[in-house]
Amino acid sequence: MEHLLNPRVKSIEISGIRQFFNMVADYENMISLTIGQPDFHTPDHIKEAAKDAIDQNQTTYTHNAGMIELRKAAGHFVQSRYGLTYNPQNEIITTSGASQAIDITLRTLLTEGSEVILPGPVYPGYEPIITLCGATPVHVDTSNNAFKLTRDLIEKAVTERTKCIILPSPSNPTGVALSEQELADISDFLKDKEIFVLSDEIYSELAFSGTHTSIAQFDGMREKTIVINGLSKSHSMTGWRIGFLFAPESIAKHLLKVHQYNVSCASSISQHAALEALQNGLTDAVPMRTQYEERMNFVYNRLVEMGLSPVKPDGAFYILPSIEKFGLSSFDFAMKLAKEGNLAVVPGSAFSTYGEGYVRISFAYNMDILKEGMDRLESFLSSL
Repeated sequence: MEHLLNPRVKSIEISGIRQFFNMVADYENMISLTIGQPDFHTPDHIKEAAKDAIDQNQTTYTHNAGMIELRKAAGHFVQSRYGLTYNPQNEIITTSGASQAIDITLRTLLTEGSEVILPGPVYPGYEPIITLCGATPVHVDTSNNAFKLTRDLIEKAVTERTKCIILPSPSNPTGVALSEQELADISDFLKDKEIFVLSDEIYSELAFSGTHTSIAQFDGMREKTIVINGLSKSHSMTGWRIGFLFAPESIAKHLLKVHQYNVSCASSISQHAALEALQNGLTDAVPMRTQYEERMNFVYNRLVEMGLSPVKPDGAFYILPSIEKFGLSSFDFAMKLAKEGNLAVVPGSAFSTYGEGYVRISFAYNMDILKEGMDRLESFLSSL
């Protein structure tokens, strides 16, 4: 019966990140620097709020868009932190993680034959959804532009079929973020064009400069931008599956329809935990961010000492050094490193064809693991 399945579904594959993680999971004495999973526990006060919600039988459906108290808290958060103003009644949707927010956004925006511009290399979660919508992903090579999808590259990629541009900042897998001036330049180009922007800001609270700029802040951009954020990274709540969509009412009312038929609503218990995070945990991300920056500097400096010359991340917990000079494909390099060096990293090819020649290293691990991982990498490189 497989031949009767949707051919678009059959054409997409499981994420290359997970594929490689699963492939090396059973190797003995393996250090894995593959997954973007914070190594911090969810703060205790958030867990207690979830337990209280269970004890108080807060286990029913909520409003499709999420509890109004939570939407108000989310609106206050982005207004106070990033200067973004959204009406919690009709411009904010609580989703089952940022991934579901991406899914319903693209399914709401895209039509058959439309094009979506996105940076390459890039997180692999966008392309399959674009393909399932019958649209075409247009990856733009950013490898010679410090991994930044800037105005000049966008101008060259825009066609009459361009429907949406995806801007992840800070980015997975590179950790780079677009500066205020770079976003202003993009905004100046797009403000009069009928092109949507999906601004993926899930790592906004992990910007090492301490400041984050959203493209929705600029004149003419709010009405065409869908901002995606959430608590997975900022509050180490990956398994709670809470994300947020921020969009003007004219778009949000249609996003809500797709969301409603997709999941009805996000988990009620997770919503109560998220409310606690946003009301009483506004600084929870600070110590995590401080440690991530310390780890980033350590890994970056070690990679430079090894002669790999990576682009220094601006945030998140990833770095993408080039391994092209070793004459191996990124997959072959990563497999050889796993088998001979007992170190797992993600082949850059998992992040589009423009990721070939790179490997992604996650530094969302404690310093002891990172030190051993870098020692193993250095030993392996000396053997090539």
